[in-house]
Amino acid sequence: MLDFNDCYKGKNVLVTGHTGFKGSWLSIWLKQLGANVIGYSLDPSTNKDNFVLSRLTSKMIDVRGDIRDYKRLEEVFEKYEPEIVFHLAAQPLVRASYEKPIETYETNIMGTLNILECIRKTDQTKIGIMITTDKCYENKEQLVGYKESDPMGGYDPYSSSKGCAELAISSWLRSFFNPKQYQVHGKSIASVRAGNVIGGGDWALDRIIPDCIRDLELNRAIRIRNPKAIRPWQHVLEPLSGYLRLGQKMFEEPIKYCEGWNFGPNEDSIISVWDVAMKVVERYGKGEIKDESGIEQPHEAKLLMLNIDKVRSRLGWIPKLNINETLDFTIEWYKEYRSSDIYQLCVDQINKFSRK
Repeated sequence: MLDFNDCYKGKNVLVTGHTGFKGSWLSIWLKQLGANVIGYSLDPSTNKDNFVLSRLTSKMIDVRGDIRDYKRLEEVFEKYEPEIVFHLAAQPLVRASYEKPIETYETNIMGTLNILECIRKTDQTKIGIMITTDKCYENKEQLVGYKESDPMGGYDPYSSSKGCAELAISSWLRSFFNPKQYQVHGKSIASVRAGNVIGGGDWALDRIIPDCIRDLELNRAIRIRNPKAIRPWQHVLEPLSGYLRLGQKMFEEPIKYCEGWNFGPNEDSIISVWDVAMKVVERYGKGEIKDESGIEQPHEAKLLMLNIDKVRSRLGWIPKLNINETLDFTIEWYKEYRSSDIYQLCVDQINKFSRK
């Protein structure tokens, strides 16, 4: 398994959003790397979430709280003194952001600032990796991938809130965590952006894989609202391996990597929603697909891609899985979750991924 030079072994690592899809996988991986994992998050969304089925609450320090609650966060930092922070807690859904725009901005912007302030005021915290999204960029639906130097933006409240969070991170980086003053503050901060992440244990509404699985389990047609939308699909372990690699590099050379980073798939994994659904049906062994694009829907981007030249050249990170392997990993989880030891299944998939 990728060991990241034992960077995380024995260290106190805080994962915000640990009960969520990406956060649960990251927590499992960190546990396998020997970290003392502390989680801070709201309750899981369902009793089928990866966090619940993996029984992670008994395997890590599990703290429940709202990322907007600064005082509660301060108490967690004071008690557990994390050396490394991965900030994933967010309102992560485009469609939900239309229904709860104020909550989306409060969570994604003020929640991020609360974490940055706790990092600033906690002497023991040395590294902060702030997870945002590929949707933080001003999306012109161009045919080339967005680079880290491209402007922030966002049409919908979710995308805009993440663009705003990136601007806030950049401001704190220059104002309080400037690499030129590292000897004074001792902090290394970076932001990371990933494409459309899929994998086992995600049950969020209005995401293609959970929507497919729900329909398949109910023996009804998979309803696709935006079939021609093209996205950079990647298995959850791909960006997480990038975040962990970045954390290692920041630990080894804290001044060199304080900036934004894109983690996306290879070009073969940039395909339409319809094609993803077709591949899900093929692997699941049954099902049909129904085009519901004629039904009025909130605006969502049709095309979005990331340029990953920077992480290839400077971090030596490259995607391991093609789209077919990504979906093989993903559907395996959903076909096994009712009968398998899910924690062990996740560990097995991490090990298999690491050996590629």
